Amino acid sequence: MRVTKVRKLTTKYKQYDISTGTGNFYIKCGEKYILIHNSPAIFAGINPENGQFFVGTKGVFNKNAKINYSHDDIDRNHPNTGLNQKLKVALTELSKLGIKEVIQGDMMFTRDDLKKETIEGKQYITFQPNTIVYAVPVESAGKILSSSMGIVFHTTYSGKTMEDMSASFNVNLRGLNKNSGVWFSDAEYKDTSGTINFNKAETADITNILSKAGKTFRKIDPNFLGMITQDEELKILIKTYNNTKVRVGEKITNTKMHTAGLIAYVYDKKKKDVEKAKRPQNKEIKQQNMDRLMKVFRSHPSKLVTIFDMQNLLVDAKDMIIRKLEKAAGIASTFVKTKDGYKVTKVEGFVAIDRVGKAVKLVDRLEFAHQNFTAAKNWSK
Repeated sequence: MRVTKVRKLTTKYKQYDISTGTGNFYIKCGEKYILIHNSPAIFAGINPENGQFFVGTKGVFNKNAKINYSHDDIDRNHPNTGLNQKLKVALTELSKLGIKEVIQGDMMFTRDDLKKETIEGKQYITFQPNTIVYAVPVESAGKILSSSMGIVFHTTYSGKTMEDMSASFNVNLRGLNKNSGVWFSDAEYKDTSGTINFNKAETADITNILSKAGKTFRKIDPNFLGMITQDEELKILIKTYNNTKVRVGEKITNTKMHTAGLIAYVYDKKKKDVEKAKRPQNKEIKQQNMDRLMKVFRSHPSKLVTIFDMQNLLVDAKDMIIRKLEKAAGIASTFVKTKDGYKVTKVEGFVAIDRVGKAVKLVDRLEFAHQNFTAAKNWSK
């Protein structure tokens, strides 16, 4: 990885999580850009197989997909009250835009989601599509307040059948009809700040970190690493233990202690599984599995330490890039809701897509994943 790639990649980007179909997008309100994170995915457009307009959620390209052409379809396919109502609003309003293809967007809000709130003495219109609460200054929220829904489009699909469609991260909204019922935008963000370039000292720092990561990687036992990647239970145990640190906002600093804690965690967890088993046959099976796992962890602690060492170095480099990108984004008014009110938060991270379609995702797990575990969310009420 070369630092110059970061500069080139983030000159013009939109954020999108290829693996989940969700993403982070910027919207412009007045002179400010606000980050949109991980909102409900809405697919809308013309079904090439029958020429009818539809809306749907994830899975519209599957066999026997739930594709909605009418409110009756939505009642049948999505009886859940919250999603049902949002899809009905989407079908009514998006059908007026004159969409000719199939496009995907993240629904930011419907009218019932908008709230007028005072945060730190300033009035905002807020909406919370997921973990982060987005606050638009009242003076910039006129179009949002007059609309029935808000959506950020980011992906276009093309093909002769729904199942065979392919995705493109470019979406052209210039041909869409104006409709006061829909506040919509694309996911483009142009950086003109000039603040995302690493200076000489920063370039030296990140190059040094990545060099150490490369040297550490060469120390990793490929057979041991391969064994972990192929054993689903081993991967889940390591990931789950790492997440216990994220939940409390604790960074891994001492990898030897972290490895010792992992081994103790696995022992306690699997011991409980053995003790809970009632039938002797099941108890024996669980004991054998526990013995197998403990043999792996206890026989190779130094190899685990090396893996965590490399992970830490990559996290350090990633965090340097994220901190730089945050300055370029010019993001304002992002909060998380806590039991004591609103707390200013950083963005989750960035997924940058370059002009040839390659993507890299940088997530601030210690900040955002911690909030994702602990913050009060609309859907938890």
